[in-house]
Amino acid sequence: MALRIVSADERLAEAAVKTTIAIFGPSGVGKTSLLKTLPADETLCIDLEAGMKSVQDWPGLSIPVRTWLDALDVACLVGGIDPAAPADAFFSEAHHRHVAATYPDLLRLIADKRIVFVDSITDLTRQAMAWAKTRPEAFSERSGRPDTRGAYGLLAREVIALLKHLQHAQAKTVIFVGILEKVTDELNRVHWQPQLEGGKAGRELPGIVDQVVSMSLFVAEGEGLRHEPERGEIRRLVCRPNPYGLPAKDRSGRLDVTEPPDLSALIAKINATRKG
Repeated sequence: MALRIVSADERLAEAAVKTTIAIFGPSGVGKTSLLKTLPADETLCIDLEAGMKSVQDWPGLSIPVRTWLDALDVACLVGGIDPAAPADAFFSEAHHRHVAATYPDLLRLIADKRIVFVDSITDLTRQAMAWAKTRPEAFSERSGRPDTRGAYGLLAREVIALLKHLQHAQAKTVIFVGILEKVTDELNRVHWQPQLEGGKAGRELPGIVDQVVSMSLFVAEGEGLRHEPERGEIRRLVCRPNPYGLPAKDRSGRLDVTEPPDLSALIAKINATRKG
């Protein structure tokens, strides 16, 4: 790939048509239903958890994915060729040529979509772990016995590579959805963290995506909100560092601490700053 200068206008034009968002919320909070707030004709759902029951009447298109290798193929179709990938690696020119020939209809379908909704990154890491446990790296060279550390190391490398590849998808907004779990430590302190296989992918994810958002439940309290994840009736997207202890990051600098659960409105607000 030839080196070139990118002007400010080109950067602004690209920023206006793409972003990457990771959204985490407790099970049952309605993360998948956020699909209904996106334009169905411009959105593709990558369904990794057979979880479309709650949005069965959503008129958009989805691709069911049940294995890690299928997830890699779909990511290659979405993200294109990685010019830095070795010739025999995932996302290489050879890999893309193979999947494009195998799935020409999917390639055309994906090219027409502006938004890719990945549901869920939690299940993506589970599929990756199931695959990693079968690889040579997951077995001790000396004893031949399973080596959990090797499996987790491979899991982290491959998941991070897939996430970064999707981040570079041209002119597409990519939204990763995952489970947010409540963790209580030995001092009875509560923490909220993404539920992912392995720790490395979860630690690096905030540095890969543009926005980290937590979806949770609240109750009205005066002019503000009180976080009530089990009994609340108001759904909100938490988008910036907050008093609730929920993961959040806003690289755009435009979002409020909480926003309505409307992804089209959220994306428009993010991109508005980038246009000026």
